[in-house]
Amino acid sequence: MIDTTDTPSTRPYLIRALYEWCTDNGFTPYLAVAVDESVRVPREYVKDGQIVLNLGLEATSALQLGNDFIEFKARFGGTAREIVVPVHRVSAIYARENGQGMAFPLSAPQPSKAVAPVTKNLTSVPVDADTDAAERQSPPTQLSSVESGQRSDKTGQKPNPPRTPTPGARPALTRVK
Repeated sequence: MIDTTDTPSTRPYLIRALYEWCTDNGFTPYLAVAVDESVRVPREYVKDGQIVLNLGLEATSALQLGNDFIEFKARFGGTAREIVVPVHRVSAIYARENGQGMAFPLSAPQPSKAVAPVTKNLTSVPVDADTDAAERQSPPTQLSSVESGQRSDKTGQKPNPPRTPTPGARPALTRVK
């Protein structure tokens, strides 16, 4: 029998894969985060204990998608900020344009030898006009699957296909269990 208690989480690997999928396909990756004292984000942009962060190439600088932390620099209201998100606080990553992505259950932090990164001197960070609006929007509530193939569930029925977004409509997440 294999002991899975020391097996690393798949969450950081899935986040990196979906981030790469978004950027490779010209989509803007958004990260939904459940905020607590371990999350370093501007608190004035937190709504109902959550924040949505734009991880697009134009909105971030020095992005590092690590196994324990997601770190980057971004501008909020014209002010450069260092953002640090523990991976276990990420509740979803999805494409802004079509809502496709993945939601994660919130879990307790995994025991780790990693230490929270130290804030660095913020000097020049690229500015994206959409960055401020992305952080102020309310957290998404629906999520579409990234998978393109149809699979049957235990009853033999095929699941409903992801909804096609209405032009001009904002994407939303649907939790798929």
